[in-house]
Amino acid sequence: MNNQTYEIHYDEEGDFLEVFFGEPSKCYTEEPEQGVLIRKDQETDKIKSIGIIAFSKRIQILRKILNQINMNLPLEISLPE
Repeated sequence: MNNQTYEIHYDEEGDFLEVFFGEPSKCYTEEPEQGVLIRKDQETDKIKSIGIIAFSKRIQILRKILNQINMNLPLEISLPE
């Protein structure tokens, strides 16, 4: 998963962050914990996006999920206070 393209979108007003991996495909959504949405490809089960509600209060969750799937993104996260 490390050689994939990805996009990161953050909605400051809604405090919602979503990271997209690879090309769009038909997906299903899992919510492993409240406010954390993981979309997986219907055919391959590969993670296609990770969405986190109330992200500014839960930044560490993104790093935890990325570590669980052995992905390292060059992220330096700094949000307005």
